[in-house]
Amino acid sequence: MIDDLVAQIEARFGELQNELSDPDVIGDRGRFTAASRAYRELEPAARLAAEYRRTADDYAGARELLAEDGDDPELRELLEGSRERMSALEEEIRLAMVERDPNDDKNVIVEIRPGAGGEEAGLWAGDLYRMLTRYAERLGFAVEPLSIGDGSYTFAVKGDGAYSVFKFEGGTHRVQRVPETESQGRIHTSTATVAVLPEADDVEVDVDPGDLQIDVYRSSGPGGQSVNTTDSAVRITHKPSGIVVSMQDEKSQLQNRERAMRVLRARLYERALAEQQAELAASRQAQVGTGERAEKIRTYNFQERRVKDHRINLLVHNLDEILLGQLDELTSALQDDEKRRRLQERALA
Repeated sequence: MIDDLVAQIEARFGELQNELSDPDVIGDRGRFTAASRAYRELEPAARLAAEYRRTADDYAGARELLAEDGDDPELRELLEGSRERMSALEEEIRLAMVERDPNDDKNVIVEIRPGAGGEEAGLWAGDLYRMLTRYAERLGFAVEPLSIGDGSYTFAVKGDGAYSVFKFEGGTHRVQRVPETESQGRIHTSTATVAVLPEADDVEVDVDPGDLQIDVYRSSGPGGQSVNTTDSAVRITHKPSGIVVSMQDEKSQLQNRERAMRVLRARLYERALAEQQAELAASRQAQVGTGERAEKIRTYNFQERRVKDHRINLLVHNLDEILLGQLDELTSALQDDEKRRRLQERALA
């Protein structure tokens, strides 16, 4: 079966290479964009397939020489090494070919809120905001603040594949540290919640204007001369779901309304996804996807300078680097875990 899969990968990758050099495809922006995305998605599997071919050739060659010339320590070592690598590559190729989350390419809206812990929870929410925005900037994504104030942060992360990275940050982040205001040196535990919403297009979420209650009021925070003089702040209530979104950072009522609608559509889209995942979970007698938003997904221990991701039981000792936005090790491990779970689900389906 693995040989058939390798052959399919090679054939499809070759087709995509031909498409990307075809003048007709190059001249069609839509086709070229689709082919480029498919090429990028298949490229890791194609590299693994090429390595599998080379390793399989080494294995066959060593086996043939051993049959002809008798036992040779170096050939025996090459044979064993090739066999082990081929076995590992089989798993890696299957994981690389697991169907991607259809939302992975989307932009995201991230909402950070203080949880338990009073003032310290608000400070921790700010730390998470800086950590995640630095991570986004390191990866070349654009960050767009939408609403910041009262210890809460709402911002968009824009770029191809943003959701594939940031979806793993959704959940409760727990911190254990001595607050600056703590005179006795006691360690406090505080939390902040992070919601990561794939940003929905208008065509994906149909919002009936009749379902909306839109209120305008005067801004209550920093924002320039317009604050408290014009009704620029906007509150939108989606009556069927009870979801309420407020925006007041912009001086323009229209801009605040547009931002609020973006967040509302994202929340409604995420809600629909959660309902769909719950139905799948019930039918399979197991949770699918929703476990990533369970309580306490990660703990940051300042005294021991360590971070533990509870979903995959991964412990790392580079707290300072992580707070500077170097989350690559955690993200990579979580992506691998997601692929393995998807592979298992596909085998059970």
